[in-house]
Amino acid sequence: MTLVKRRKITGYVALTLSTLAALSGLFWLVFIIFDVLRHGLTALNLQLFLEDPAPPGIPEGGLRNAFVGQLLITSVATLIGVPLGVLGGTFIAEYARGTKFARLVSILSDIMVSVPSIVVGTFIYAIMVKPFGHFSGWAGAAALAFIMIPVVLRTTEDMLKLVPWTLREAAFALGASYFRVIKDVAYRAAATGILTGIILAIARVAGETAPLLFTSFNNSYFTLNMNEPMASLTVTIFNYAMGPYEDWHEKAWAAAFVITVVILLVTIVTRSIIHWRYKN
Repeated sequence: MTLVKRRKITGYVALTLSTLAALSGLFWLVFIIFDVLRHGLTALNLQLFLEDPAPPGIPEGGLRNAFVGQLLITSVATLIGVPLGVLGGTFIAEYARGTKFARLVSILSDIMVSVPSIVVGTFIYAIMVKPFGHFSGWAGAAALAFIMIPVVLRTTEDMLKLVPWTLREAAFALGASYFRVIKDVAYRAAATGILTGIILAIARVAGETAPLLFTSFNNSYFTLNMNEPMASLTVTIFNYAMGPYEDWHEKAWAAAFVITVVILLVTIVTRSIIHWRYKN
């Protein structure tokens, strides 16, 4: 058998295995999403969004406290994690490019991305919950932001490094400062990749449960006070799924459906805005 034939056979085998692996992953992804949609749609109603939970065993009430709590915690985490991640990635890619410090931060960021979320939860518990003697929404937001920062940082760094240096040189030749070059040239060229990383980071923390169990904990009542325990959809889904009541199971499916649809809509709308902006 000639070398060319061996390479062709190896290529066909590798392509076949890769295709099967991709189809297998796609099948389970579609299966999970379909299952969530099938069970979640049947449990959706206005009561779910407008009322607080009823006492255990009573098939009434909703999850208003959990929806509001999830929105507050995730929004605060995004306001903390996204700016720090983008600025950190910008510093590493632009001002510290090629230095040992930049390589060290990149390695640490890669390590932090793979750290289990429950470890992050216990860390925030040790520095923000135990010293103050109570759980809080702020601690939950800090835990989620801690998870977001390395994801956004690494994405920003990688996207900015893909921008050709010649574009920066052209802007320098026109008399632009480095700040203007980054803001008007580098960011515009890398906007799609950076925004994709931000969306991925938000999607990841939106489904986290373990960090919130150690930080914001849970609350059966409606509250806007971030200084006290606060309900969240993910913790509520966990508690309701483990509960003995069929009504709780239905509400857990509905909450999972809402999270899935919201993340999908945010992704589609954001990418559409980016596409429209570049097209015009």
